[in-house]
Amino acid sequence: MVIVFLLVVVSVLVVANWYLWRRLFRDTTRSPGALRRVGAVLIAGGWVLAIGASVAERAGAPFWLQRTLAWPGFLWLALSIYLLLAVVAGEVVRPLLLRFLERRDARQRGPADADMTRPRPWPEPIPAGAPLKGGVRDEPSTGAVSEQPSSGPASDEPPQEPAATETGAPTLADEPQPLADAPRPPAPSRRLFVSRVVAGAAAAVAVGTVGTGTYGVLNGPGVKRVTVPLAKLPRAAHGFRIAVVSDVHLGPVLGRGFAQKVVDTINGTQPDLIAVVGDLVDGSVRDLGPAAAPLAQLRARHGTYFVTGNHEYFSGAGQWVEQVRRLGMRPLENARTELPWFDLAGVNDVAGESEGQGPDFTGALGDRDTTRACVLLAHQPVQIHEAVKHHVDLQLSGHTHGGQLWPGNLVAAAANPTLAGLERYGDTQLYVSRGAGAWGPPTRVGAPSDITVIELASAQA
Repeated sequence: MVIVFLLVVVSVLVVANWYLWRRLFRDTTRSPGALRRVGAVLIAGGWVLAIGASVAERAGAPFWLQRTLAWPGFLWLALSIYLLLAVVAGEVVRPLLLRFLERRDARQRGPADADMTRPRPWPEPIPAGAPLKGGVRDEPSTGAVSEQPSSGPASDEPPQEPAATETGAPTLADEPQPLADAPRPPAPSRRLFVSRVVAGAAAAVAVGTVGTGTYGVLNGPGVKRVTVPLAKLPRAAHGFRIAVVSDVHLGPVLGRGFAQKVVDTINGTQPDLIAVVGDLVDGSVRDLGPAAAPLAQLRARHGTYFVTGNHEYFSGAGQWVEQVRRLGMRPLENARTELPWFDLAGVNDVAGESEGQGPDFTGALGDRDTTRACVLLAHQPVQIHEAVKHHVDLQLSGHTHGGQLWPGNLVAAAANPTLAGLERYGDTQLYVSRGAGAWGPPTRVGAPSDITVIELASAQA
């Protein structure tokens, strides 16, 4: 079954990239040549880098190799997605543009072509020796001209000019003829012209989209503020602020500088508590320890708390739990802490089940006082169903990235109960952050990164 799935995926990729090459390179050139070969190398080479970057990261290749492959490989992955979407959209524009050009050309050449193609009357042949107007006739034997009396009445009109002879006077050959088209350099056909326009527009749109989305990620996350009322929250906790950060994804692309931007943004909100809800890293402590070092600067009155995401289990979750503890965070591994006004609990990500470290809601919530408000940190939104069973008031999650790359939001929305934002499930509310960083391509389209400040509101206030 796995082999069949892989064959299907490979077949789809091959067909899609052949179509991309055809529209961008074959259809925009007159004949086979260097440009078509360059296009084939560019597309195939981009996918080699993208696959190599993903394999190197998962296999724990030397970090310098991961960084070398990650930037061009992951950016090509994003660019190829939007090139394909733009070229497919161009199929709608292509026939419309062809029809427009055909009608425009027909209007432009209509009157001129009518004048050039209208038949011209030729002079009637005159038999040799026949009298001509004015009494002049041809002498075919010698070419001389003699005058004969006119067969009609005498006329005071001056004599007519002599007719054309073989002595060099104008002849029928000198009559104006339709002008032949002057030689001109070969022009591209309408179809070739349209292919070049559509391909150029598709490339410009794709590059612009990826460039803008990449700039948005590298520039750092924005701050989003959301007020969440909790019925059980005491009046004294009204306005309590929790800074929620998820999916930072420190790795071969997003490194120490990005981590510092995240820290500065969080500290600038002056939160009462910081909740890091998983997918902090993509790599080992050995490779990413220096990149994560700025996280030690996080400041909040009631501390910083951490739960694992699925990517921690790809990167050595046990080592990272110890590392974040050294950085001043408090891991909540299926555990709970009682703050003065509410309970704060955390559960491991479902990916930990493969290592015997999956979520344990009973361990984290089973013996708590249900008359107190409870806030749960859980990486994936799908954990909301267990949270409802355990009478959690608010679950804070990430994982979805809001789709990250449109139209990926359609897939992410189908796989998660909530894609982004605040929703209610019975008596439990779920807030899903779009995340601070990005996985794979350092690019976001239609899903800007954020750090959310949740302000708790008491119903008693």
